[in-house]
Amino acid sequence: MRIALASAFFGLILTGGATVTGFYALSRQLDARAAEELKGKRDLLLHVLSEMPSPEAIAQNQHRFGDLLIGHDDLHLALSDPTTGQSVASFSPTAQQSVVALDRKAITDSLIFHWSSASGVQFVAARGTGQVANGKAVRYYLSLDRRHDSKLLSGFIRTTLVALPVLLLLVGLGAWLIARTSLSPLRRFHRLAASVSTQSLGQRVSSSGLPTELYELAQAFNSMLERIDDGYQRLQAFSGELAHEMRTPVATLMGRTQVALSKTRTAAELREVLEGNVEELERLTRLIADMLFIASAEHNGDILNREPVELAREARQVAEYLSLLAEERGLTVEVAGAATVLGDRRLIQRALSNLVSNAIRHAHSNSKVDLLITTENERATVAVVNAGDGIAPHHLPHIFERFYRVDSARARLDGGTGLGLAIVRSIMSAHGGQVSAQSVLTGKTTFTLSFPEKMVIR
Repeated sequence: MRIALASAFFGLILTGGATVTGFYALSRQLDARAAEELKGKRDLLLHVLSEMPSPEAIAQNQHRFGDLLIGHDDLHLALSDPTTGQSVASFSPTAQQSVVALDRKAITDSLIFHWSSASGVQFVAARGTGQVANGKAVRYYLSLDRRHDSKLLSGFIRTTLVALPVLLLLVGLGAWLIARTSLSPLRRFHRLAASVSTQSLGQRVSSSGLPTELYELAQAFNSMLERIDDGYQRLQAFSGELAHEMRTPVATLMGRTQVALSKTRTAAELREVLEGNVEELERLTRLIADMLFIASAEHNGDILNREPVELAREARQVAEYLSLLAEERGLTVEVAGAATVLGDRRLIQRALSNLVSNAIRHAHSNSKVDLLITTENERATVAVVNAGDGIAPHHLPHIFERFYRVDSARARLDGGTGLGLAIVRSIMSAHGGQVSAQSVLTGKTTFTLSFPEKMVIR
């Protein structure tokens, strides 16, 4: 409706301007035509006067002057003696009015004059002096009635005033129909947006038949729905995984506590139950902390405290920190290479610690875990390599998913939450990098942290 009203208002301005311009142009054309016609009659009048032998002969030859007016009832002619002012001939009552009106006009260089009758009729007139054959002068007053031109202009205005509202109504109606038709695809968006809920995130806007502008909008809208759907599916999966992971320790805690309360226990027995409960509570605490970290890494715009980080130094610190765990299994951890990146020191340490601790847990006894740092193709990489049982190919695409375990029983015995590699992936995503894994059964397994070019300091 606003588009229709705006179009009608704009049409009013344009039509009004066109009407004023047309009226002015038509008026000028009519003025020019009247002046031209009057000049032609004046030249013919002067020619007839030149054939009259004397002013007195005009009265006997009035038919000659009457011929000038045949078919021109809007022409009025009066002749007079310029010396005495007496009328020589008059061919209409209006002609005498023109004599009075034109005699009041000041003498100027203009050949064309304008005057109005008492009734308001407009005239264009020519006043001047001609000579008869004997050389005597005769003054002429030639007027052209403009009533026909005034009627034409009045008719133009009336027609415009009648047609203009109809035209504006048609313009407004047409604009309304065009706008309604053009905006109808937007109603698709409205209906879809109004119907979208958590149970219907799979709906999409059909882009068939849409104009180019709305086609791009539909694509963007559908992409938004896909992202929301993906996020919601991930949230659902996360909720299910979290509930599943928390169910076991909670059930264990409840079972132990109920058994302990079922009959009288000694202090030593209650202490043993409490110690077991503390282990489960510690596992729950780690699980919650890891989940909060992943949520912060995935949904926080920038969790990084950026600073130059020497990867070799951080790798050696991690190796030293885990040296006791490595010595228990007869392993050695060696660091080779160097590179410096711009990143969060604490998070990089955590990613390295998760990978190295995994490598130590799954490496064969009396073997070696290598941390190889390289700079290649403008990217810095840290490879954590261990020799062990390896990871089956069908597990590799899933090992960075939350709560995914290659060996669930062993992972639970080790106290793991199933989030270590998911945390590593979140840390690398926050740095704009990536983590990848390669493994050979009963051979070497390699986890590689890759930092992008923009993070590398040379």
